[in-house]
Amino acid sequence: MKRPTIHDVAAAAGVSRGTVSRVLNGDRYVSTAARLATERAIAETGYVVNRNARSLVTQRAGSVVMILSEPNEKLFEDPNYSTTIRTAIRRLAERDLSLVMMIAGDAGDRDRVLRYVKGGHADGVLLQSTHAGDPLVDALDGLRIPAVSCGAVIGRENVIPYAACDERGGARQMTRYLAELGRRKIAIITGPMDTPGGIQRLEGFTDVLGRRAAKKLIEHGDWTRRSGEAAMARLLERSPDLDAVFCASDVMAAGALATLRAAGRRVPDDVAVGGFDDSDVAMSTHPPLTTVRQPLTEIAEETVRILLDLIDGADQVESVTVPTRLIVRESA
Repeated sequence: MKRPTIHDVAAAAGVSRGTVSRVLNGDRYVSTAARLATERAIAETGYVVNRNARSLVTQRAGSVVMILSEPNEKLFEDPNYSTTIRTAIRRLAERDLSLVMMIAGDAGDRDRVLRYVKGGHADGVLLQSTHAGDPLVDALDGLRIPAVSCGAVIGRENVIPYAACDERGGARQMTRYLAELGRRKIAIITGPMDTPGGIQRLEGFTDVLGRRAAKKLIEHGDWTRRSGEAAMARLLERSPDLDAVFCASDVMAAGALATLRAAGRRVPDDVAVGGFDDSDVAMSTHPPLTTVRQPLTEIAEETVRILLDLIDGADQVESVTVPTRLIVRESA
């Protein structure tokens, strides 16, 4: 059978070809009756947009590329990424845009990403978990493609717009809560110190504790469960009498809990444990995790909104910071 065309849709709907085109492109200036008739005709004829033909006319690729600057395995370990991906797919679909996921964990990956973007295959870029000094950021900036980051890019906060939670404020909430419980020796397991979450959550911790934030009570992780296990072991070796630990992510907190359990430490009786994110992990630990909730869906929504504004030609957009909330459960 002959593939239905836009002319077939127009004839079935009883409207002009131009009206069908405006409906397909999301034009607001179409009457409700014409829009409904066109949508019904599309369903009845089985018409499917020819993306290649559309891109020749609109000079748009019809897709957005999400770039995760982490190794492949982190995509599946960290539940935060899946929330961003689900939200982005849903929001972009409303504009008939596809989401392409690419990993940029090493130099080879970055080269492939750049070749893809240079080839005109994406209308915009959504950066995820970008580290300070990442050469990919400068390369993308040179291409003048609309770009936005989920979380600030350190050193490029005034260049690349972003949506993020109040990292420092959230860390203050958790640290203050642990201190108010009467815990005297509070440790922290930070994220990578070339990410805003790593730096700002440590800053919030030291804001509250001041001189009590001793160097021997600070350990660094990389957001993975394994790094949380190892960091907790090092903290116990140096400070066996610590009575609380703030982990800068729920995933690392799950690792810390495993190490404490293996060491015979009771949570929260001997050691209170706090996390950050309020991801699905927080409810699956034993005991359930007291944590800081960052509204991941809202952050993802705002990130996509900013990117769509840039794609639509906005001259200036504002970055967005959303508040966090302490969620108290059984680990502290």
